[in-house]
Amino acid sequence: MANNKGSSGLEVTLSFLVGAATGFILGILFAPASGEETRKKIQEQATKTGEKAKETCEKIALEAEKGIKVVKEKTTEGIEAIKDFVEKKKVEIAKKTPGLAKEQEEKKVSPSE
Repeated sequence: MANNKGSSGLEVTLSFLVGAATGFILGILFAPASGEETRKKIQEQATKTGEKAKETCEKIALEAEKGIKVVKEKTTEGIEAIKDFVEKKKVEIAKKTPGLAKEQEEKKVSPSE
């Protein structure tokens, strides 16, 4: 377990759930009980494990949605910042070269062909 850098939360959770279910099933199979009782216990445990897996997946999906929302917001902010920067640079360049300012104004006023 020294090198878990590549493991995601989902992989760890699923591994835990599979291990727990496997251990439970093996424990039941080797415990003295009737076949009917054993099948019932296995079915109950499978249902519980499935519910836990579903809850875990839902939590991970919600966290992913939050992450996506944050990324979209930051991307929008970045794009706006870049647009502002470009506009400021255009104004600075236009001030330095008067002929360019007229040319840009004409492009804004006249429809493009």
